[in-house]
Amino acid sequence: MTNELARSIDLTSVHNFRDLGGYETSGGRTVKWRTIFRADGLGRLTDEDLDVLRPLGLRTVVDLRTARELDHRGRFPFESYPVAFHHLSVLDTTWDREAARIENLPPTEFLHRAYQQMLIDGATRFAAAFDVLAAPDALPAVFHCAAGKDRTGLLAALLLGGLGVGHDDVVADYVLTQQMMERIVERAAAEDPAMAASVDRAPRSFFTADPEAMSRVLSDLERDHGSVRGFVRSIGVSDEVLTRLDDSLLTAG
Repeated sequence: MTNELARSIDLTSVHNFRDLGGYETSGGRTVKWRTIFRADGLGRLTDEDLDVLRPLGLRTVVDLRTARELDHRGRFPFESYPVAFHHLSVLDTTWDREAARIENLPPTEFLHRAYQQMLIDGATRFAAAFDVLAAPDALPAVFHCAAGKDRTGLLAALLLGGLGVGHDDVVADYVLTQQMMERIVERAAAEDPAMAASVDRAPRSFFTADPEAMSRVLSDLERDHGSVRGFVRSIGVSDEVLTRLDDSLLTAG
C-alpha cells in the first residue's frame, strides 16, 4: 500500500478528491502520481478549491452523473478552470431510495447486485470513459459522480484493474471512500439540515463503501473474463486504448 495522506487532496467543499497514483501492477510497474484522480461532486468547488487544484494542471473532467443531477447540483466550473468536460452518465436514473428501503437488503447484497447491474447498463459509457482518458493530451484528468463512491468506484476499479493493479489494492482504494462518506455526513449534520434529513432517510447501503461488495464484483469479472482487463475488452475497450493508458499512466518503478 501507499501513503494515503499523499492520496487525498484537501478541499473545503469537495471531500473525496483522491489521487489514484502509487498502486503497483502485476507487471511490476506503478500508477503515476498526480495524473489520474477520482472525486465526488465537483459542482460544489469554491474559488479557493480551484486555487488548490490549479497546480494539478487538470485537462479533462469526466462527469458520471445523470443530466438531472447536473441541472440540480451544477457541474465543474470550466469557465473558471478551462478543461475538456465530458458528461458520461452511467445510470439513467439514480437509485430508488424507497424501493431499497422496502427491500432492506444488507449493504453487501444490495451493492453487489447494484454494481453488477450498473456494469451491464453502463457498459458502453464506461468504455467511452476509457476512450476519453486515453485520448492525446487528456491527462491529468479527474472522473467523478455525486459522492465518489459507486459510479466513480466502479470506474476506478475498472481502470486500476485494467492497468493490472491487484484485487486487494483495488478493494482498498474503494474502501478509502468510507472515511470520506463519514465526513460528508458530519458536514451535512453541521451545515445543511435538508441534506442531513435526506441522509437520515436514505438506506444505509447508499452511504456505505462495503469492501465485500467490491471484492465480489471483481471476483465475478475475474471468473467470467479471466481478469478485469478481460472484462474491459469485452465491453468494447480496444487494445490500442489499453496500451495508450498503460503508456500514459504507468511508470517503471
